[in-house]
Amino acid sequence: MGILSVIYVIANYEEFMYDRYIEKYSFEKEIGGIRIMEKEAKILVVDDEERIRRLLKMYLERENYVIEEADNGNDALDKAFKNEYDLILLDLMMPGKDGIEVCRELREKKSTPIIMLTAKGEEVNRVQGFEVGTDDYIVKPFSPREVVLRVKALLRRASLTTYLQTETTAKDIIVFPHLTIDNDAHRVVADGKEVNLTPKEYELLCFLAKSPDKVFDREQLLKDVWHYEFFGDLRTVDTHVKRLREKLNKVSQDAAKMIVTVWGVGYKFEVGQE
Repeated sequence: MGILSVIYVIANYEEFMYDRYIEKYSFEKEIGGIRIMEKEAKILVVDDEERIRRLLKMYLERENYVIEEADNGNDALDKAFKNEYDLILLDLMMPGKDGIEVCRELREKKSTPIIMLTAKGEEVNRVQGFEVGTDDYIVKPFSPREVVLRVKALLRRASLTTYLQTETTAKDIIVFPHLTIDNDAHRVVADGKEVNLTPKEYELLCFLAKSPDKVFDREQLLKDVWHYEFFGDLRTVDTHVKRLREKLNKVSQDAAKMIVTVWGVGYKFEVGQE
């Protein structure tokens, strides 16, 4: 049985339960004691298989998301640069420009959340995706319901960030030597220069910076920053830390050194003495 057939079997099995599932999840959510209303998000679905795009579009439109499609890497980049999307579902294996290259080029200019879809489930492929800036990774054959839940998780965190940026009156700024994190503006500045981070890299930096000198192991970071399990793939944390350090190091070596590896344990945010 091919991947497309397996996906459709999963979808058909879930179909009779889906109406009850939708009723369970309203558009109003509570996060950290704050009730927010999920906006009508705009999502770009990129896959060279028309049936995959059609299936994802059907399930996501049931959640009132606005869906646009692209069937190749060049078209995806053209649309992503010309439009503002709240999230991109990106297939890894496409003819011509693949998902890795699309993600790499997109990350040079934009921090739009990206979920990678692929039939390759080996660790090296997952790591490669995270290294170029992917926020999440789903292996085919997938459950459409799982895709919806993961989309909701990423968009919900983005909605909370937007709420805090627009509704909070008091400035929420964390200042360290060589590094400033402005949560109101969702902005990171190292030695006077702005650092362009993906949403997940930003969340990871904020989480560590709010508890200086406290050591977090990888399992705890997966739980508290990613908010769901990654099937024991602890290298997810390592690749994000690596990318975070690289981006900080480009503008400030001192800021990059604040992300410290505690060998055999995990990571911490260390404030050096001036």
